[in-house]
Amino acid sequence: MKRLIVIIMVLLLVLSVTGFAQELVLYGSAEPRSIEVLAQGFEKATGIKVAWIRMSSGETLARLRAEKNNPQADVWWGGTTDPHSIAAVEGLTVPYKPKTWNDLDPRFRDPIGGARVIGVYVGILGLAVNEGVLKSMNLPIPTGWDDLLNPKYKGLIGMANPNTSGTALTMLCTQVFLRGEDKAFDYMKKLHKNIANYTKSGVAPSILAGRGEIAIAVAFLHDVIYEIQEGYPLKAIAPKEGTGYEIGGLNLVKGGPHPELGKKFMDWVTTPKAQESEATVGSYQLPTNIKAKVPSVSIPIDSVKTVNYNFKWVAENGPRLMDRWTREVFTLPR
Repeated sequence: MKRLIVIIMVLLLVLSVTGFAQELVLYGSAEPRSIEVLAQGFEKATGIKVAWIRMSSGETLARLRAEKNNPQADVWWGGTTDPHSIAAVEGLTVPYKPKTWNDLDPRFRDPIGGARVIGVYVGILGLAVNEGVLKSMNLPIPTGWDDLLNPKYKGLIGMANPNTSGTALTMLCTQVFLRGEDKAFDYMKKLHKNIANYTKSGVAPSILAGRGEIAIAVAFLHDVIYEIQEGYPLKAIAPKEGTGYEIGGLNLVKGGPHPELGKKFMDWVTTPKAQESEATVGSYQLPTNIKAKVPSVSIPIDSVKTVNYNFKWVAENGPRLMDRWTREVFTLPR
């Protein structure tokens, strides 16, 4: 009897050490509904519990920096690639090729090379426009970036802060790739005069536009489509000059408490089933797994004019651009 008790105790110890009693810690930077459906799906598929925290991509990058000597998360999913790439360049995350590698679209699966960031979805940057608000003020509907500089839009445009939002960093870098860096900052200074407020989250401006609190928002078009599906009077516009796009990022945190669970999550979350689950909660990004079904309401990236967005360059220059924006744009009066 004593021998049986000893054997059972040893087995329980082995099970806990091998991860059956462990919990995946996930940092997520997409909308909470998007993270939750993945956490539930992963637990159902593997039996592994998930503890997840939602933060904007800029906030997550700051948290990983603060936790560098004592990492608390295993994996980081969602939000634009740019902050993920900065984390990779700074050595906060480590490369990992998921088992689904060959099924991921080569254009998007490895945005900075070396499997340091894995692309999990694609989203097009654009404008959320409340046509009713503009028509009530007898103002034109913008069709491009340059239109936003119209002085008549003063106080009617919303965008997020590049220091906290990957959406806003994509916006800033889009202007750099369109115009060159100095001219891009000239543009941002002029746009600043028309901005109602800078939000922390990239999705917040489109919500404000939907409510009629502002007329125009800089946002990813899949978020605008979600607001439209929810009944808000918005129009999704891809700027005519050309626009940037995001690749949703996925990273394995360096020194995370459960690296094997992190790898298992990365293998699963890049499968067609996992990527298709996003549309069930109104997340209409384009999946990167070529075997996954594309949501019928999504806007194909090949249908819009895009800039030559250099993700590797942003990974190396993003912190400098954010600092310059803070010093030269954010501090200006409006």
